[in-house]
Amino acid sequence: MKQTKLSLSGRALRHYLAQGGVIAYATRAVFGLGCSPYSQRGLKKILHIKKRPSHKGLIVIAHDAEQFKTLHQPLSLAEQHRVNQSWPGPVTFLAAASRRALPLVRGRYKNKKIALRVDAHPDTVALLSTINMPITSTSANLSGRRPIRDSRECYRQLGKQVRVIRGRVARHTQPSTIIDLGNDRIIRP
Repeated sequence: MKQTKLSLSGRALRHYLAQGGVIAYATRAVFGLGCSPYSQRGLKKILHIKKRPSHKGLIVIAHDAEQFKTLHQPLSLAEQHRVNQSWPGPVTFLAAASRRALPLVRGRYKNKKIALRVDAHPDTVALLSTINMPITSTSANLSGRRPIRDSRECYRQLGKQVRVIRGRVARHTQPSTIIDLGNDRIIRP
């Protein structure tokens, strides 16, 4: 597996992701796996790597909310105000999905919502700014296993299945909070 510095051109990394490539990268709490949310091939590869059921869905992250606006229905003024208060930051919102949001991103086949976050972790933001596109965000560990917190462990566990982007995980241990924008219900504290 190739470990990549962020100096890899954004264009080359975007092309890799568009072709169904999967990356491992540092997030606030753990190393995460990401692919293009528009790539069925990449989404299937992440689910296969993690041995994760397809009904769970995946979070989509970006460095700017404009980057994933084609994945969700237009937000009401109240919803827009709510996300503006929390982003960038460790809060993921469930919003009404658009038709462009693939079922593997949404999760449950008939799920009409998509999980979105504008991230604030410096290494994640640097990656997202470099590639200038949204990506999925799920922990890099296999389902049910301990989180991966450094690039060496990521490389050891995932072999040649992904391209590892070096970075540092913050000291936070909790995943992002997930809130349903439709009713303000907290899904994950």
